[in-house]
Amino acid sequence: MASFNIVAVLSLYLLSLLLLSKTRLSLSLTTSDIHDLLPQYGLPRGLLPDNVESYTLPSSDGSFEVKLKTPCYVHFDDVVYYDKVIKGKLSYGSVHDVSGIQAKKLFIWLPVTGIEVSKADDGMISFFVGPISEELPAKQFEDVPACKKKVGGLMTDLESM
Repeated sequence: MASFNIVAVLSLYLLSLLLLSKTRLSLSLTTSDIHDLLPQYGLPRGLLPDNVESYTLPSSDGSFEVKLKTPCYVHFDDVVYYDKVIKGKLSYGSVHDVSGIQAKKLFIWLPVTGIEVSKADDGMISFFVGPISEELPAKQFEDVPACKKKVGGLMTDLESM
């Protein structure tokens, strides 16, 4: 009978260690800054602005969701608008089926539908608007950009943020 109690106690001890280790893993994933996780997926830290509120990591099909505290604008080579929710499918070095990001070209806002880091070692990133793409230097996206209510003289309805 004493051996049964020892086995039961050891089993409970091992189970509690397993649960604690899973809890710690889960906490570390939820408390990590998404900007620090992006390089693990082959993407630069500065693809998203600094006001990320929450995010879900890719599911089995690569789907992810990022929620910002507020929608905002960032100025790279073009003005980029980030909606409050950004969704897409993530694979190493690329994001497809993107929603929630738009770039202003001339006077037109165009939805960004995909992002790919160049497989060649040329330090470029391609941004897709449907079948059309534009390459920009990856260096522009090393630092996390500040989220702004407006960019330059651009007046928007985000002024009330």
